[in-house]
Amino acid sequence: MTNASATPQIAAQNPHFHDPDWWRNAVVYQVYPRSFADADNNGTGDVQGIISKLPYLADLGVDALWVSPWYPSPLLDGGYDVADYRDISPRFGTLADADELLATAHRLGLRVFIDLVPNHSSWDHPLFQAALAAAPGSPERELYYFRDGRGENGDLPPNNWGSMFGGPAWSRTTNPDGTPGQWYLHMFDVSQPDWNWDNPAVPALFDDVLRFWFDRGVDGFRIDVADAMAKDPALPDVTLSPFTGHGTNDKREGSPQWDYPGVEAIQRRWRAVAREYADSDLGERVFVAEAYLDPIQRLIEYVTPDRLHSTFNFDALLSEWSAESQRAVITKSLPAHGAVGAPTTWVLGNHDTIRVVTRFGKPETGTNFAQSVEGEGWEDPAERTIRMHPIPTDVELGLRRARAAALLELSLPGGAYVYQGEELGLPEVEDIPEDLLDDPTWERSGRRLRGRDGCRVPMPWSGQASPFGFGTDAQPWLPQPAAWADLTAEKQASDPGSTLSLYRAALALRRARPEFRTGELSWLDLGADVVAFQRGDALAVVVNFGSAPVSLPAGEVLLTSAPLVEGLLPLDATTWIAL
Repeated sequence: MTNASATPQIAAQNPHFHDPDWWRNAVVYQVYPRSFADADNNGTGDVQGIISKLPYLADLGVDALWVSPWYPSPLLDGGYDVADYRDISPRFGTLADADELLATAHRLGLRVFIDLVPNHSSWDHPLFQAALAAAPGSPERELYYFRDGRGENGDLPPNNWGSMFGGPAWSRTTNPDGTPGQWYLHMFDVSQPDWNWDNPAVPALFDDVLRFWFDRGVDGFRIDVADAMAKDPALPDVTLSPFTGHGTNDKREGSPQWDYPGVEAIQRRWRAVAREYADSDLGERVFVAEAYLDPIQRLIEYVTPDRLHSTFNFDALLSEWSAESQRAVITKSLPAHGAVGAPTTWVLGNHDTIRVVTRFGKPETGTNFAQSVEGEGWEDPAERTIRMHPIPTDVELGLRRARAAALLELSLPGGAYVYQGEELGLPEVEDIPEDLLDDPTWERSGRRLRGRDGCRVPMPWSGQASPFGFGTDAQPWLPQPAAWADLTAEKQASDPGSTLSLYRAALALRRARPEFRTGELSWLDLGADVVAFQRGDALAVVVNFGSAPVSLPAGEVLLTSAPLVEGLLPLDATTWIAL
C-alpha cells in the first residue's frame, strides 16, 4: 500500500500536489502501457518500463499520468477486455510493480489515474465463464445480459442492436449438449460481454474494485464509456442503420443504449466512495468520464455536484482547425462547465483517435463523425474513415498546427490531457501491414476499417533504428517507422526548437504563472481568422488561423509555437504574451 506524504521533493517539483483541487487544472499524461516502454525486452511495454520513464514525465512538467488498462486480459481489445479488475496482467508486471509505480510517482509529485472499464468485462472473466456454465435464469447469468433469441427457434438476436466495432451486438451461446443456447449482449467486441447494472451485485462488485485501488494509492479513475452502463431493461429495437443493416449507435436523447437515466445513480454512488478518502494523505479521489454526448448540456449533467469530477471535452478533439470552429468550442464549453462549478477538460487526442499531427495535416481536419452530409443524412463513420485514409498527409503542416493547438489547449482554463507521443510530434502510422493489424475493428468491419493501431505504435525514446530505446533489441509489437529516428525523445531533448522543448517550456510557464490557474478568459478582437484572448490582466494568447501574419498586442513574448516573422505571428501558430 502507498500513501503520499508532503516532502520537499514533491513541493519542489509540483507545488500543487497537495492542493485538494489539484485536478481542476491538472495536465495529465496518458500512458498506453503496451506501447510506452519495454523494460523486460519482449516487444511489449510493461509497468517497470513506465517506472523507468517517470522522471521523464516529472521533468516534462505534467501533474499526473493516466495508465490505460493494465489488468489481466486476452488483449482482444487492447486491454479494455478485463479478465480481473484487481490484478496486473502478467504481460505488464505484478501488483508489487503497481505499488512501486504509485510510490515512485507520488515521490516525484505525480498523481496517478488508472482506467475503470465498467460497461463490460472480458469473456475470460471468471464470472462470465461461470455464467456460460450456468443455466438460463440463474444468478450467474443475471450478472450479464443473457436473453432468449427471437423467431421460431430463437435463431434471431433478442433485438437489432449493432456493435460499436461492427456486426450485431449479440452472440449466441452453445449449450453443453451442443445445441444453440441463449444470446449475450456485447455493445463492443464479441469478447466483451456487457455487465447488467440492474443487478445489485454488479454495483457492489465495482464498489470493491474502487476501494481496492484507492487503498493502494491510486488517485483517480478514467471511466471508459461512462455513458454506457445503464440500459432500458426492455432492450427495445432501435432505428436501423442504412449502412450496416443493424441498429444505429447514435447517442440521441432517449436512446435505450446510451446515457440512460440509470447512469446518474451509478455516478453518485462512485462519488460517495471517492469521498470516503477525503481525510487521507492523498485526499478525495477523482473521476474523469469518457462520454461522447451532444448537446453539451447532456454531458454537463455528468459533472454536476455529487456526480463525477470532470469529463473529457471531446468537442475540442473533434473540431476543425479553424478560428470559427475553435472559438465556438471555447465559447460553448467554458460557460456550460462553469455553470455547475466544474472545470473544462481539454483533449486533442488519445488511444482511440487519429494522431493530431496527421489529423491536422489532412484537407479535412475535423473528426466529427456525426456531422450532416448534404443529401445523405447521417454519415457512416466507417465510410468516412475509409475515404480519408488514402488522402496524403502533409506532415509538416500537421506538425505546425499540432504545435499551435498544444499551446492553445494548455492556455485555456481547466485541465488538459496529453496522449503519449504528442509531446514528440508523432504522426499516425498509416501504413502498418494488414497482417500486423491488431485492433478488433479490422476484422469486425470485414477488413475495411483499419482501426486504431496507427496511434498505438510504441514510443521512440532513443537511437537511430527500431526499437528506438522502447526495449533493448526486441522488435515492438507494432512496427515503428524508420523516420522516427528524427523524433526520439533523446534527439529532441537537446534541440531548443523541438516539439518536446516546446511542451517543456509551455508546462513550466503554465505551472509558474498564476494566470493559468486563476485568470478569467476575456476575448480580444484581432480579426475573424484570429483566436485571441487574455487570461487575467497579465497574459495574452493569440492563435493565427489566417493566411497572413498578424500583429501582436504589446508585451513580452513568452513562447511561440513557430518563430515570429519580423515581429508578426505567422499562420498556423500560437504565442503567449506577458502584458
